[in-house]
Amino acid sequence: MIDKSVPKQLESYTLIITEKPDAAARIACALDVDGKPRKIIDKGVPFYAARRSGDILVVPSLGHLYTVGGEKKDRGIYPVFEYTWIPLYEAERKAKNTRAWIATISRLAKKADVFIDACDFDIEGSIVGYNILRFACDGKQDSAKRMKYSTLTKSDIERAYVETLPTLDFSLIEAGLARHEVDWLYGVNLSRALTNAAKKVSGSHATISAGRVQGPTLSFISRREKNIQSFVPTPYWTIKTVVRLGNSDVEVDFERKKIDVEEEAEAVVKSCKGKNGIIEKSESARLERLPPPPFDLTSLQTEAYKLFGYTPIQTSMIAQRLYLDALISYPRTSSQKLPPAIGYRAILKQLLKSSEHRECAADLLGRKRLKPREGRGEDPAHPAIYPSGNLPERKHSSAERNIWNLVVRRFMASFGDPAEARSLKATIEVQGYRFHASGMETIDEGWMRCYRPFIHLVPKLLPAMKEGEEAKVRRISMEDRFTRPPPRYNPSTILKKMQNEGIGTKATRAGILQTLYDRKFIREKNIEVTELGLEVSDLLVTDCPTIASPELTRTLEERMTMIQQGKAAREEVVEEAIEILKPITEKLKDKEQAIGNQLSQALAKARLEDQIVGNCPTCKTGRLLIIRSKKTGKRFLGCTEYFEGKCKTSFPLPQQGLIRPSGTCRDCGWPKIRILMKGKRPWNLCFNPQCPSKKRLN
Repeated sequence: MIDKSVPKQLESYTLIITEKPDAAARIACALDVDGKPRKIIDKGVPFYAARRSGDILVVPSLGHLYTVGGEKKDRGIYPVFEYTWIPLYEAERKAKNTRAWIATISRLAKKADVFIDACDFDIEGSIVGYNILRFACDGKQDSAKRMKYSTLTKSDIERAYVETLPTLDFSLIEAGLARHEVDWLYGVNLSRALTNAAKKVSGSHATISAGRVQGPTLSFISRREKNIQSFVPTPYWTIKTVVRLGNSDVEVDFERKKIDVEEEAEAVVKSCKGKNGIIEKSESARLERLPPPPFDLTSLQTEAYKLFGYTPIQTSMIAQRLYLDALISYPRTSSQKLPPAIGYRAILKQLLKSSEHRECAADLLGRKRLKPREGRGEDPAHPAIYPSGNLPERKHSSAERNIWNLVVRRFMASFGDPAEARSLKATIEVQGYRFHASGMETIDEGWMRCYRPFIHLVPKLLPAMKEGEEAKVRRISMEDRFTRPPPRYNPSTILKKMQNEGIGTKATRAGILQTLYDRKFIREKNIEVTELGLEVSDLLVTDCPTIASPELTRTLEERMTMIQQGKAAREEVVEEAIEILKPITEKLKDKEQAIGNQLSQALAKARLEDQIVGNCPTCKTGRLLIIRSKKTGKRFLGCTEYFEGKCKTSFPLPQQGLIRPSGTCRDCGWPKIRILMKGKRPWNLCFNPQCPSKKRLN
């Protein structure tokens, strides 16, 4: 039922602004004296009325309600260096609903006598709250208080409310405003330059984006792509050997992993075949493997990709949902430290209620002293990611359960003892050549007991060996191989590269990578660069080397950190960025025709690429292409060799939904397509009428 009575009855109250509706609901429940706040809906906008020592209204935002923008009359024109902060609905068509949210917050602000910003305590959250207070609340940013919390548990929220900070975190806000303004200036100017150049030549519009962080990221991936494409494999040979040690046959490694000359490999095999050798050296060592530090966002994204194949943006979204469910702490952190203030024992006592975590939690609680192994990463806003101790209240998806379990187990593992193992190494001499045997066995699993099933070590055991003992060569052979190109980046490794190069932030890197996918500059999980992506990257390297290089982005990141530390002013950092941009935009203007020619050709290839499903299974030389009949308007698959009169292969297609290539059918080897329709599950289709999978269904 829609309830509007509460705001009318109240003459004064505390207005708490949160970043998301779920956070507003949890904060209101935590602060209400009975834990049952009243939910009120105003023109589709929910907010909550709670009673504590006084009346409280908790109203959510929808993330950013304001953004950087230019004059409407200047849209499409570049260079543009004048900007202002505007409501999001003025900048984005899809954000029309934010008008109602701004109106509701503005109405509630009129009777409020205390304002509290309870948005997420990081750069983005600080900007969200600041802009709402200065625009929707008629300039209340200077008198507002700030709540700081890392989990949405009742105890953390109550503490943050009682211990509100007297002012907003203005140094953090200034750094965030500078980042948004600089990114807008780079993004709007470079994207308009490339988009306008392509449109001027081709006559059709296609958004081609570029930006301060997007440029160097695309450059990293393109450089790797070119190295792969230009890679020339060279042959080498390896020696595969099995020797008899005691009563066991053991694989051993030849002293040289690669032999570049075939005759040398042949000589080793010929000389050692069937011969006896001597154990020259045998040594055993005890090794320690320290516990892992708790997760920051990047390491969580990396581990989730390795274990489950989740992309960084997927992991970030899942972690955010778990945070809003009060199951984990705030995930957008770069810290790998767990301060005692979070209450290690209290969290572990809560985890005793979880059957899958009870054993490890009980073991840790039995210790007199709890001290986690911490990493180097620090974040002034939040600690490392840790479980709140709460157990799931709703049914979670398998992905949500996986990430929650991963965070819980990593948290517990960080308190564990070092794992202990014993290594055994031996050097065996045969006919003047040396071979190496190595083994490893776990003596004490230590912290790994808590991190199962996310770590599993397979022991490699060796028999007892003494120096001077005989070892007989049972089998020896040579294998011819070829050197391989460098591996492609995947979402995890490119994220690490961005972090190591100091570009982007923990909160923005996954989104930047997603933009490259959305703009069709890259594709696949093992990242390939499209023709369009290569062209854009080449253009940036040739005509805007400053933008393609990580140095500029790294320098600007450092300058923004200085703003946060009070060592630089936002206005001067933005002005520096404009001065760098001016000659770049002038050069792009001068070369607009040549750039347009390059990009329009790349766009044409990209559009054709989008329509190609796979190789023609009939003629083997043509490609199957999505074609629309000029006569009937219907779409079908046809072979590209049809236009040369060489192949008449065609297949009917569903006439509704988006069609995307979906790889090769495992059953028959024909190309597959994926049909995407709004409101329906994706449909994978192999169009081979004789495919074994279709026979199984029948």
